Amino acid sequence: MPDTDSKQPAMSPRIIRDLRVATAFLTRFPVRGVEGVLADACWAFPVAGLLAGICGAAVLSIAIWFAVPLTVAVILALLAIVLATGALHEDGLADTADGFGGGANAERKLEIMRDSRSGAYGVLALVFSVGLRAAALVAIADPDTAVAGLIAAAALSRGLLPAMMYALPLASSRGLAAAAGQPEKQQVWIAGGIGALAALILLGPSTGIAAIILAAAAVAGLAAMARKQIGGYNGDTLGAAQQLAEIAILIVVATNVP
Repeated sequence: MPDTDSKQPAMSPRIIRDLRVATAFLTRFPVRGVEGVLADACWAFPVAGLLAGICGAAVLSIAIWFAVPLTVAVILALLAIVLATGALHEDGLADTADGFGGGANAERKLEIMRDSRSGAYGVLALVFSVGLRAAALVAIADPDTAVAGLIAAAALSRGLLPAMMYALPLASSRGLAAAAGQPEKQQVWIAGGIGALAALILLGPSTGIAAIILAAAAVAGLAAMARKQIGGYNGDTLGAAQQLAEIAILIVVATNVP
């Protein structure tokens, strides 16, 4: 009979390592001494998203408890998430909008995306991203539903990113995405499963399923655009995909509020 117990100690350190790698990459939480391949740890992206979402949800709950106006409370919650993630995905969205909007060809688009300066397309993309997320959360009105939606959106949107990494070729041999490597199918399914489970638990079956479908459609649409515009994906397009998915999820939650 095989000794199944002997395998457990070897698995636990890997799980912990992957969680640390994903958290160190996707957030600004103080995770030190992290070593590992990001593609191997991408199954834990939605877990890191949960942590970021909980930060925003905590700020939202505290602000509402202190009778802060809902619009202000929502903006503070979004600010908390931006601080927790270091604006990683917002930066990717801005760079993607600038590159896709301003480049005449794939090489020029990638060059623009590598530029740290933001142009009109990037600034407008950020304005609409923050504005749509804030408007959706304010429209939800019910504090408990808004908190659940914020956490679910943070987890599910990041849980869909490995699918884009798996489905598309790299657009460039430079940058974070190139260094991250390509995930295996198992990591893709685990990440998507964790994100989907979080959405179903937090939002309920009907709203959760609708959020999963629309978020997946948003990521697929951005992936198709990335393939056409730059021949594949990079770190910036992953950030843009996360933002679009999060917007889609919050809109679904706002639309399905009783």
